[in-house]
Amino acid sequence: MTITDAAVRAAVARELPGVRADLERLIRIPGIAFDGFDPSHVERSAALVRELLSGCGLETRIVRAGGQPAVIGRRPGPPGSPTVLLYAHHDVQPAGDPALWDGDPFEPVERGGRLYGRGAADDKAGVMAHVAALRAVGDRLPVGVVVFVEGEEEYGSASLDRLLAEHAELVRADVIVIADSDNWDIGRPALTTSLRGTMSCLAEVATLRGAVHSGVFGGPVPDALTALMRLIASLHHDDGSVAVEGLAGAGGTTVDWTEERFRREAGLLGGVTLIGDGGISDRLWTQPAITVLGIGAPPAGAAPNALVPRATAKISVRLAPGDDALSAYRNLRTHLEKHAPWGSRVTVTPEGFGEPCRIDATGPAYDAMRAALTTAWDGTEPVEIGIGGSIPFVATFARRFPAAALLVTGIEDPYCRAHGPNESLHLGEFARTCLAEALLLRNVADWTTPAAGTPHP
Repeated sequence: MTITDAAVRAAVARELPGVRADLERLIRIPGIAFDGFDPSHVERSAALVRELLSGCGLETRIVRAGGQPAVIGRRPGPPGSPTVLLYAHHDVQPAGDPALWDGDPFEPVERGGRLYGRGAADDKAGVMAHVAALRAVGDRLPVGVVVFVEGEEEYGSASLDRLLAEHAELVRADVIVIADSDNWDIGRPALTTSLRGTMSCLAEVATLRGAVHSGVFGGPVPDALTALMRLIASLHHDDGSVAVEGLAGAGGTTVDWTEERFRREAGLLGGVTLIGDGGISDRLWTQPAITVLGIGAPPAGAAPNALVPRATAKISVRLAPGDDALSAYRNLRTHLEKHAPWGSRVTVTPEGFGEPCRIDATGPAYDAMRAALTTAWDGTEPVEIGIGGSIPFVATFARRFPAAALLVTGIEDPYCRAHGPNESLHLGEFARTCLAEALLLRNVADWTTPAAGTPHP
């Protein structure tokens, strides 16, 4: 017997107080996978996630493949039913300077309908949305469920591909729900259907064998820092659009920001103009972007009166869907070598790669998700959005499980400040997310599984 919308709504409302309490327990654990942080906290975080999933009736295990601990929970469904994989991650970003927070980053506090704390939105809310849906459905689970909670997403998911390979049969599913993206706005849900990739590198410019007196040699001899600045300037046209040839780009997004809203969300200073051309969402979702993240050179306050022999920039490229990271690296390297000023020597060293992803959001699983979101948001239909940032593991799941329907759903909102000081979760939107996922588990039970090709009885 199909569970009614009203019954699912009542079950989620019943579970939310306990879910909120367990979310706060998770936030209090500073599980940071970065080097230099206490790894025991990530272990504690994994242990608590396992406890929470076991409490939902899942058979659980903690797994690793040379990296930080992930948690896998599994519960079979009725014979012939589809299997849904629910993904989230339990590790968080470092808190940064505590003086920039209004309170302890790892002591959750509610203010104005938002729950503040590191990981409140990204992505411990994703973990707890899965738990909420499973608790609400309870013994009436109509599908098989696998929950995969990663432990090093914020650190680059270095061991994810090995984990998926080693446990492929355990995590194989017909539908994959990734709860680690954005909604379009408060009160407007979204499905993410494209994500930019990422490529970062170090570009070093050298002009001298060593530092020399800036008065004795300055004038005819170029210093590396000035050469580097000229090289960096070559990366963009005068309007701020990317000048590197060969990088893919497109347009045609169906929703867009107003400039006023975007400036407010970005925190842009008055008088500073936007760069690039086309719609804002095109510039953010379907076109490449290049950013200089840092400069390696003598600090201004301690710089000697000498010509700098070598200077380095860390350059980040966001790749539009349709591009690939290795090709983008080669195109950037060619550009930098071609535009090296005054014969300076340029060395480009890759640091990291993450592939972009485009999702064809058609088919019964996506219809089930849209219906669930529309009901949870009281009749407001979801929009399809892209993400300017990169979630490389989405492409990893798509490559590993090409037959599965990939649903990338929103936990965050434009004001949550994920990765920054005073990160927060909108509690009203979180409740809707939990409801939508519980409804999805019910809705998915009625469609034909693409992997097995057999209808659910």
